[in-house]
Amino acid sequence: MKSETRPNIILILTDQQRFDTIGAWGNDHMITPHQDRLAREGVSFRQAYCPGATCVASRAAIFTGMYPHTTGAYSFDNWAHHRNWVEDLADGGYFCASIGKMHFSPRDVPGGFHDRVIVENPTNKNLANGGADDDWGKFLSHHGIERPNDRNKTDPAWLQKYQGVVWHHEERFHSDVFIGDSATSWINSHQGDKPVFLQVGFTGPHEPWDPLQRHLDMYQDRDVPPRVCREGELAEKPPQHLAHQQFHANTQHESVIDIASADEDDIARMRRHYYAKITTVDEQLGRVLRALEEKGWLDNSLLLFCSDHGELLGDHKLAYKWLMYDPIVHVPLIARHPGSVGSPSEVTDLVSLMDLGPTILQWAGLQTPSRLEGRSLLPYLRGEEIAPREFVCCEDNYQLMFRTPRHKMVYYIGQEEGELYDLGADPHELENLWDDARLASVKQDLLTRVLAWFTASAYWNGGYKRNAGPQYGLRWPADGDFGLHGGGGNTKARPLDYL
Repeated sequence: MKSETRPNIILILTDQQRFDTIGAWGNDHMITPHQDRLAREGVSFRQAYCPGATCVASRAAIFTGMYPHTTGAYSFDNWAHHRNWVEDLADGGYFCASIGKMHFSPRDVPGGFHDRVIVENPTNKNLANGGADDDWGKFLSHHGIERPNDRNKTDPAWLQKYQGVVWHHEERFHSDVFIGDSATSWINSHQGDKPVFLQVGFTGPHEPWDPLQRHLDMYQDRDVPPRVCREGELAEKPPQHLAHQQFHANTQHESVIDIASADEDDIARMRRHYYAKITTVDEQLGRVLRALEEKGWLDNSLLLFCSDHGELLGDHKLAYKWLMYDPIVHVPLIARHPGSVGSPSEVTDLVSLMDLGPTILQWAGLQTPSRLEGRSLLPYLRGEEIAPREFVCCEDNYQLMFRTPRHKMVYYIGQEEGELYDLGADPHELENLWDDARLASVKQDLLTRVLAWFTASAYWNGGYKRNAGPQYGLRWPADGDFGLHGGGGNTKARPLDYL
């Protein structure tokens, strides 16, 4: 395929955005005109799930195409030494650029990108290279502004704000505005005849929830959804849930939040700040879309919009991430391409962000390496038949989530407690049925399927760990689906695709 005829690929990632925060998806409390546009012009995947319940774990899995049990990146762990599919794109002739948050660890590695503008978490204090700041931090310092760290130590009312504050400098100094400025400038100025892969990573709506004031003003009189919780439910969940609540109430970090003390007014105020920050990000998304249009790229691009994971936002009287509730692991995902603009659609099958790598590589006309454990979403984009996934998985620290369309199980490594939900009867995961005798057979079936998936995955990616190259084969039965990527029962085993 000639480079000048190959499509550009744009991946736009937000950080910590819940699945129920796009206005066009029926969430009337949201103001997201540019995400709404993508929904009107693209394929909306309404049941998309992340592979890790924290930023680093999820991004490491997304970009390497391998789960944490292969890479070792279960939380804030180094992962940039692993091969990722951006490098495969670069080797295949794409010019690759990253603007904003990527969350490589260590931070300052090429990772397949030819050009990078690096922005980490706004309150990041773990600076690389003996104190070298990222590009946004340098931009602030050039204008005499300090990175906004440790506001919990200088603001006596910090605990009463529940992470809901407004941006306190000029708009142009907000990290997401800086990312929007950088992305539009890069698009406008880039020259070259290679096809482009552009990753734009916004830092919002990650806490603190500090939108621009004019965006917060838009939400002041809007009704917002109440938190989902049941009195006493944490006593019936694994002990990590209550420990999570207590840890964040007592940490000395700026992420301190005593969510258990919040009343309904506090929750509504906090949520308005979070939603307004999504609107701040959405405005910058609109600027990127306009720049792509003016460059003439949008009509020759596959554009993918998603978030790395979600946010509890007071549900279950908890905040942030790290656990496996749907507000954390269920994420927005929209794919816009030339063929979808006139015929938008929705997909309700389970899909995983692990599917991004195979989708992008196939769209680029490149072979998918054996190590990638997702499967291409192109059949959905082309309106073709595809056997639905039977399950999605997510790993983080000591937890392994296994979710089918009806049930969710969370297995806690090394302990007797766990989680089991009947999502048909209890979509908000309020009743933990782990020890309920009525679901004993369901629990045993899910445990057996987890074992089958986990062992097949670990076995297959033993080829990657032996440095066997991008394509490898292992001894494998002749036919059948052994569940490496949750495909339907009429799909051949994934290894057979690459032997």
